[in-house]
Amino acid sequence: MENTKIKVGILPNQFLKDDGTFDKEAAIKLSGKIAGVCYDKEGFAHLENEAEEKTLRRIDMTLNNGHHSVYDHIVIVFNLQNVPKILAMVLNNEHQYTTSEKSARYTPVVRQEGSIITEDEERLYNKWIDIFKIKIKAQYGYFYNDAKIQKLAQENARYLVTVFMPTQMIYSTSLRQINYIASWMEKYVSKADKNNEFERKLAESMRDFINALAEVNVLEPGLLKNEKYRSLSIFGKDLDKKEEHFGDVYSTTYKGSFAQYAQAHRHRTLDYQLELLDDKEYFIPPIIQDDQLLVDEWLADMQIVKGVNPQGELVKISEVGKYEDFILKCKERLCSAAQLEIMQQTLATLQKYKKALEDSNHPLASDIEKYSHGARCTFPDFNCTSNCGFKEGISLTRKI
Repeated sequence: MENTKIKVGILPNQFLKDDGTFDKEAAIKLSGKIAGVCYDKEGFAHLENEAEEKTLRRIDMTLNNGHHSVYDHIVIVFNLQNVPKILAMVLNNEHQYTTSEKSARYTPVVRQEGSIITEDEERLYNKWIDIFKIKIKAQYGYFYNDAKIQKLAQENARYLVTVFMPTQMIYSTSLRQINYIASWMEKYVSKADKNNEFERKLAESMRDFINALAEVNVLEPGLLKNEKYRSLSIFGKDLDKKEEHFGDVYSTTYKGSFAQYAQAHRHRTLDYQLELLDDKEYFIPPIIQDDQLLVDEWLADMQIVKGVNPQGELVKISEVGKYEDFILKCKERLCSAAQLEIMQQTLATLQKYKKALEDSNHPLASDIEKYSHGARCTFPDFNCTSNCGFKEGISLTRKI
């Protein structure tokens, strides 16, 4: 039977003990010495050899007065296994991290004995891979080979698989940040509605994750206090009441799938939040939208798996940022290689942004016009090093 317990390992670094746990004492002592740099005339070399009692006093002071930034110097590289996709999204929504995550776009979803993935999900996933392969080959077989078609079929079929699907990732963040995140998770767990299946399952995953962090010795009480009573950044409230604005900064809301959100919030210069819809809706892949029978079949199959929060479930999304950072997003997502859903949403936001700037005679109206003629390879300030030659991709009219 598959072991579905979340596992946390630490990749080799100067604070990894022989038993695979974190040498928290050594890391905190180093941070205590670093804390003295700001006022020591002789610099860090002098602090390295200072009396231990001085270092300990400084540690006690920084841990208890909220001056925790020195603990950001300690970066830990975690090897996370069996982490639910939605929990990975919770982690990735906090901006201080680096992550490399297993992709459902390139790796097939395989259900094993004891897996959280249900038989219905596995059956429907494989059923729709076959359907998508036929549809993609019929429309784009002149451009995509069979291997590429397989990957695109997998990318679309995974919309039917739960957002709690276990994944693996290498996740790097600081000693301070991982403790802060643990404290925000504890807050979420304490307030989670036990009658809400999504919140209950996510709270269980968070508790499992916190316990796994404790097992590798990275939790420090002085960093877990959450004195500012902060919360996890991913979850918004009443997002439909937010006013849209487009200028030097912008704020917009729209509906998108869990899968799209997981792509979008990797733009760490922008701020994202999501909120579950009261009435469930689902993303319909454009490649089947011209066939009403397939659309009806897709939505019927979504009803079969609706209880597991499939990745194709739509959520309300809030996106906030600066104009120049939105243009950077366009340079990433307006491309034939980008996930189709986020490409289309980025294009829709670009068009809305452009119209708003023009209507208000904003000075940026002339600038945004430069980015409104197609994919990023048409931008005057982007150098494409791998021209795809895909007409529908360049015109942003592709359906896959």
